[in-house]
Amino acid sequence: MAGLMSRASLVVKSKFSKLLDRAEDPAETLDYSYEKQLELLQNVKRGIADVVTAKKRLELQEQQLQQSLVKLDAQAREALAAGREDLARQALERKSGLQQQLQSLDQQTQGLQQQQEKLVASEKALSAKVEAFRTQKETIKAQYSAAEAQVRIGEAATGIGEQMADTGLAIQRAKDKTESMQARASAIDELTTSGALEDFTTDQTQLDRELGAIASQSQVDRELEQMKAELGTGEEKKELQP
Repeated sequence: MAGLMSRASLVVKSKFSKLLDRAEDPAETLDYSYEKQLELLQNVKRGIADVVTAKKRLELQEQQLQQSLVKLDAQAREALAAGREDLARQALERKSGLQQQLQSLDQQTQGLQQQQEKLVASEKALSAKVEAFRTQKETIKAQYSAAEAQVRIGEAATGIGEQMADTGLAIQRAKDKTESMQARASAIDELTTSGALEDFTTDQTQLDRELGAIASQSQVDRELEQMKAELGTGEEKKELQP
C-alpha cells in the first residue's frame, strides 16, 4: 500500500512539474530573480546608511565630550589658581568620567567604522554580481526569444506545430468525408442504374423503364430499316437511268 501511494505521489509530482514547466516563462523568472537581487542590494545600502548615521551621531557626541573636557580642564586650572583645590578636584573627577565615556564612544565608533567597511565591501561585491546577472539575464532572454521564434518558424514550415497539426487533421477529415461522400454517390448511381433502388422522383416503376427501353430500341430498329429501304430504292433508280 505504501509503495502504491509513493508511486501515485511521484506521478502527481511529475504531472505538476510538467504543468509548471509549461506555465513558466523564463523571461519572467529571470526578471523576478533580478528584482529580488536588487531588493537585497537596496537593503544592504540602507544598512550602510544606518551604520553611517549611527557613527555620525557618536562622532557628534565625541565632539561634545571633547569640548566638555577642554572646559573642565580650564575650570580646574582656574579653581586651583584661585586656591579652590576642592573645586579643581571636582572638575578633574568629572573630566575623568567624561574621558571614560569618550573612550567608550571611540570604541563604538571604531566598531561601526569596521562594520561600515565590511558592508561597503559586501555592497560592492553584491553590486558586481547583480550587474553580471543582469547582463547574463538579458543574454539568456535574447537567446530564448530567438530560439522560440526559430521553433515557431520551424513548426510553421514543417507543420508540426499544434495549430498546424489541427489544420492537418481538419484537412484529413475533410478528405475522408469527401471520399466517403463520393463513394456513396457512386454506389447510389450504380444501384439506381441496376434497378436495385427505385427512383422516387418519377412515377415509373422499374418494369415501366425496361419496357420503355425495349420500345425505344424497337423504334430505332424500325427507323433504321426504313432508312435502309429508302436508300436502297434510290440506288435502284440511279441504276435504271441510261
